[in-house]
Amino acid sequence: MKLKPTLGTPRLLGIVWPFIAVVLFQALLGCVSLYMLSAVRGYVAGESLWSKGQKDAIYFLSLYADNRNPSAYEQYLQAISVPQGGHKLRIALDKTPPDMQAARVGILQGGNRPEDVYGLIWLYKNFRHFSYMDQAIQKWSVGDEYLDKLDSLAQEMHRLISSDRASEADVANWRAQIYAINNAVTPAAKAFSEALGEASRFILKLLVIINLAMALGLICLALLRTHKILVQCRVYAEALQREKERVQITLESIGDGVISTDVDGAITYMNPAAERLTHWLSAQAQGVPLGALFKLLDENRPDDDLRLIDHVLNGRLEGSSEHSGLIQRVDGSTVAVTLMGAPIVHAGEPSGMVLVLHDMTQERQYIANLSWQATHDALTGLANRREFEYRLELVLQNLARHQGRHALMFLDLDQFKLVNDTCGHAAGDELLRHICTLLQSGLREGDTLARLGGDEFGILLENCPAEMAEKIAEGLRHAVQSLHFAWKGRPFLNTISIGLVHIHHPPVTLEGAMRAADMACYMAKEKGRNRVQVYHEDDTEVSLRFGEMTWVQRLHVALEENRFCLYSQAIVPLGHVQEGSGHIEILLRLQDENGRMIMPDSFIPAAERYGLMSLIDRWVVENVFKVISECTAQDAGRAMEMCAINLSGTTIGDDEFLAFLHEQFEFYGVSPKQICFEITETSAIANLGSAIRFINELKALGCRFSLDDFCAGMSSFAYLKHLPVDFLKIDGSFVRDMLDDPINRAMVEVINHIGHVMGKRTIAEFVESSHIEQALTEIGVDYAQGYAVERPHELTCESVWFRPKRPSPLAVKLPGALR
Repeated sequence: MKLKPTLGTPRLLGIVWPFIAVVLFQALLGCVSLYMLSAVRGYVAGESLWSKGQKDAIYFLSLYADNRNPSAYEQYLQAISVPQGGHKLRIALDKTPPDMQAARVGILQGGNRPEDVYGLIWLYKNFRHFSYMDQAIQKWSVGDEYLDKLDSLAQEMHRLISSDRASEADVANWRAQIYAINNAVTPAAKAFSEALGEASRFILKLLVIINLAMALGLICLALLRTHKILVQCRVYAEALQREKERVQITLESIGDGVISTDVDGAITYMNPAAERLTHWLSAQAQGVPLGALFKLLDENRPDDDLRLIDHVLNGRLEGSSEHSGLIQRVDGSTVAVTLMGAPIVHAGEPSGMVLVLHDMTQERQYIANLSWQATHDALTGLANRREFEYRLELVLQNLARHQGRHALMFLDLDQFKLVNDTCGHAAGDELLRHICTLLQSGLREGDTLARLGGDEFGILLENCPAEMAEKIAEGLRHAVQSLHFAWKGRPFLNTISIGLVHIHHPPVTLEGAMRAADMACYMAKEKGRNRVQVYHEDDTEVSLRFGEMTWVQRLHVALEENRFCLYSQAIVPLGHVQEGSGHIEILLRLQDENGRMIMPDSFIPAAERYGLMSLIDRWVVENVFKVISECTAQDAGRAMEMCAINLSGTTIGDDEFLAFLHEQFEFYGVSPKQICFEITETSAIANLGSAIRFINELKALGCRFSLDDFCAGMSSFAYLKHLPVDFLKIDGSFVRDMLDDPINRAMVEVINHIGHVMGKRTIAEFVESSHIEQALTEIGVDYAQGYAVERPHELTCESVWFRPKRPSPLAVKLPGALR
């Protein structure tokens, strides 16, 4: 959108410059006119001198002819020198280039004043061919020709008279010639004089006309400029009026109250918003002191006037200021406002002030709503986790100063997900509202009930003995169990698990109290749900759970810092197995913060319980593939072992992990035939459908599979025929004592026989002596793994490359294997 240009401030020079230009031109024209008139006057004066000199020369020459007196001749010479000077001037200026020095000499000889020299030369040079000037010079030239004749006659007379040879006849002849020259030169002199007169009169008329024309032009210009100034003044006045109307409309349209006063504080203007705020009409408030409209109060001291308003009212405010407070109107009502004030300064002196009042009612309501939303749950209206932790923190801080007994509870609805999954979230939300009402009714006044998230709640019982707290917890559990909730005719049985922590011995941290309550609630769920679990610091089970929870953070940090390590252990073929069919198993270790190596049985249970196994499995797969790719790049022609990777049950059921494996095979260029995945019997049977789909998809690529810890879990042979695995790993608990326990030996024989019947190879774990290895060979077990074969060592290319001393395929084991 193109903006309309703002009118600029008129400048004095912009108004008067045409007049200045005309005056300067007029002055220049006057100077030129005077200079020209002065030059013409010089020529007229010169013409007079020329005519007088011509007449005197004729007179004295006639007298010289009569009396032959030498003095008469001298007077003649003086008289004739004047017109001769004019003749020299004309001859000098007609030369090319003009002879200025000779011209000056001629002018002075002609009797003109020295100050007229430059004017006469300038006029002759510039106006020589001007009509009147040209005519005068022609007459002047004619007169000079006769004067030349007169001078020639005078020289002849002087020569004869001086030699005393002049006769009367000569004198008579001279008189006749003088008379003829005089008669001839007089008309020329008269014509010369008349031509100069005509020229001077013409120049005078011309200059008068030019000056009158300039005066007329100046008058017209003055009229035009005056008209333009008047138009500009009208435009400025209209623009000012438009701006005034725009400001007026703007002030009347804005939602803030605007009040202007004079320097004494009397009201001069109020917009409609100010009328609504103050309950005064603008017409009524005109001239009324500002203090009569309202009183500004400090909310902390409502009876005191605020100093700020005094400064604004008295015009002592410098710059602008802002203050939030209450204004009390004449009817006693108050309203929260933000006040801004600024003086109106004119010529450095305050001439009034402007106050802007912004109604803060909606903003304060909005802030109150935001504050409530920041501390409360939108669905139930209960305090949220942030507010709950804040109140608990206050209780713990007060406990450090004043001894007391308090209780903290975590509550978790049992099987709440079933309601959401079967009836939708609307049913779940309605159940939560019912539960909240029920829980609130079972608490004392002043107790805090909060929704911590999802179906989790927190309760803070302040100043509550242990017996009463446990009684309240049991009452809440019974109340929830007794709730009859139905959604669209479908009833649901509701129970709740409660973790209870007694708080009475400082120091207790917020994090410690929350963790203890969460752990107690978790244990209540593990023990069968619908129960109250009281937290005790010396509880062994609690200590174990705390240890697992600590491992969660440590495992996250270990993954971020890449502190997991890969080891390998050989799985060698026994006796009858074909040469080259052995493989290696990849084992997982963790290097702790102090550099110590931690075995997997210390952290795998926590990783499985808290859902970290999928992340660890991905780390192992990616790093094993990376080692294989690096080794292949080092020696592409060298044969490699088959590696087996142990996968957890959660990973087997993860469709995204399948996509991840496809990406890793393609990215590192690893052949699926080099990889064998190990899954435990328990995880395979627990996720039988997912396990079968997972195995079939990867076997289609060329991967192999081992069933780990067979018969250590469910010991269900019926499931074995549904799992298309390539290897059965006989659990080490049977192998370790098979020489001393005939039942264990029988179990090894049975598992080996069933595996062979189903076309699967068998692997015995924990082969720790040559005697066990010999017994396994006799039984017909295919492979052996254990300290008697090879101790685990760090995974390197030497581990991956085929070693002729023992047969191969290569099996890789993932972190689930605890070796």
